[in-house]
Amino acid sequence: MQIRESAENYLETIYILQRRNGSVRSVDIVNELSFSKPSVSIAMKNLRENGYIDMAPNGLITLTKEGEKIARTMYERHTLISDWLVRLGVDPKTAVQDACRIEHVISAESFDAIKKHAGE
Repeated sequence: MQIRESAENYLETIYILQRRNGSVRSVDIVNELSFSKPSVSIAMKNLRENGYIDMAPNGLITLTKEGEKIARTMYERHTLISDWLVRLGVDPKTAVQDACRIEHVISAESFDAIKKHAGE
């Protein structure tokens, strides 16, 4: 199943928030991304229905095995590409913005080549 870029961004954000805070609720995602509550609610419903997240009755959100796999992939791509661009002399803010776009379209083959070249 092909996953949309927006879903990848949500999963990556959940992953980052879990690492940072230990737990995640929809309001944390709203605050992190500056999205509206209804938008995040719809996205969480879609992610849950597609098997990428679980939501506990108390509102805690956790990634499923498949959701975490995608989130880790996006996070690794984002951090490696943005760090690599900075080392090449790109302004850090620009590097982060560009990495956010690149991470969703780069092939696994090209990413692995960059990873190997960057010494990761």
